Amino acid sequence: MKKSTVLAAFAVAAVLGTAGAAWAVPEVSAVTMTQRANSRIVDIGYDLAGEEAIVTLSIETNGVAIPDSAVTRLSGDVSTVVQTGTGKSIVWNAGADWPEHSVTNAKARVTAWQTNSPPQYCAVDLTGGKDAGVYPVSYYPSADALPYGITNVIYKNSFLVMSKMPNGAFNMGDGTCWVILTNDFYAGVFEVTQGQWAQVMGDTLHAFYTDVSSKSYRPMELVSYEDIRGSNLGEEWPNSNAVDVNSFIWKLRDKTDLAGFDLPTEAQWEYACRAGTTSYYNDGLGGSPNMTSNDQMNVLGRYAWNGGKIDGTGIPGSSCGPENGTAIVGTYLPNAWGLYDMHGNVYEWCLDWTGTLSAGKDPSGAISGSLRVRRGGCWSDLASNCVSAYRTTYTPSVRHRFIGFRLVRTLP
Repeated sequence: MKKSTVLAAFAVAAVLGTAGAAWAVPEVSAVTMTQRANSRIVDIGYDLAGEEAIVTLSIETNGVAIPDSAVTRLSGDVSTVVQTGTGKSIVWNAGADWPEHSVTNAKARVTAWQTNSPPQYCAVDLTGGKDAGVYPVSYYPSADALPYGITNVIYKNSFLVMSKMPNGAFNMGDGTCWVILTNDFYAGVFEVTQGQWAQVMGDTLHAFYTDVSSKSYRPMELVSYEDIRGSNLGEEWPNSNAVDVNSFIWKLRDKTDLAGFDLPTEAQWEYACRAGTTSYYNDGLGGSPNMTSNDQMNVLGRYAWNGGKIDGTGIPGSSCGPENGTAIVGTYLPNAWGLYDMHGNVYEWCLDWTGTLSAGKDPSGAISGSLRVRRGGCWSDLASNCVSAYRTTYTPSVRHRFIGFRLVRTLP
């Protein structure tokens, strides 16, 4: 990770949070920090030279960083790609973020990240809807730095939030297929929801589960591989990563001006699911994938025996709440890399044609085929179908109420 950090001392004439003068001693790149009179609004200034960069802010007191969750009410030249120049400005609403705290000194740490090595989290703003010309992308150093907290419903409806997976190697499948992923990539913290699909695509496709109070936060299903990528160019993987104009992936690439968005390869999916584990489930515990009720799956994701089916056997109707069928994304425990619902809820489309697992560097699956891979198990499955290594297939044009998807964004 290549980044540069500049630090500004904050010498305060009065305690932060009270009226009075405040000033900063510039250091390195002209970082300044000033509390507004009679206010808990803090202005941070800085210069950025060399190349455009993603800029983030943290605050220290007495040499210790305050929690990222207390530095989220930010505006200005921060949490996004900033062009070089002088007089850049960040505004921190310390009164809203850090109420009832006062200090006699503080420091602002401004960090500039290279755009090809961005911070741990990014969030795509979909609030402009299907007719928006641009979907702004913001960046955050940790989950705690996201405004409102990562499990807030805003990130299950109006924003797509993603976490960065480090490049690395692992044994895929039954442990005999050694795979090396050479690029970092972002993976969706949650499966793409009905609300997020509607923000991008409008009223073009409807999921099976229609409970009004919960559908926006439940996974998008009844969605085919071709709905996501297109049925012409979108079917050319792995010979090309092009997608059809006006497909879901095309719109994300076009409106963010970022080319890396796509479905995951099968290798990326399993790597992200496992999060460094080699066990059946990504909790890292031993045990076995019991066919029916399973204590590990009960806390990791929705499957037939913890609400997916009624009493483990009955198929719930389309109007059921999230206690049955699909769950609201993020209901269960995340894996060690902060991803939710990698086991159960809905199967997730992968890019690959079905075939023998491919080893080596950045495998892209079979050259051709008639079926695409889906991973992760679903709400109607037994626990044994929800393990990290389980793989199955489906026709790419088919929609089903147990298949959805998760996004990745591969970095250069």
